[in-house]
Amino acid sequence: MADLTPTANRPGLHVSKPSPNTPATGSAVCHCGASATATGDAQVRALVEGYTTNHGPAHNRKERG
Repeated sequence: MADLTPTANRPGLHVSKPSPNTPATGSAVCHCGASATATGDAQVRALVEGYTTNHGPAHNRKERG
């Protein structure tokens, strides 16, 4: 299986939750240089919301907009 963890050369968002009984983990790297990691369902949810609002796709909306 390929490593899906985002890097500076391959920015993005990666979330993993192998089973319902394990905590989620997440990592995000934006092309602007920002990066973050989170462990736990609530923290990963916050990471995804923050990345979506302030990085990644948000940069594309700001540039068009």
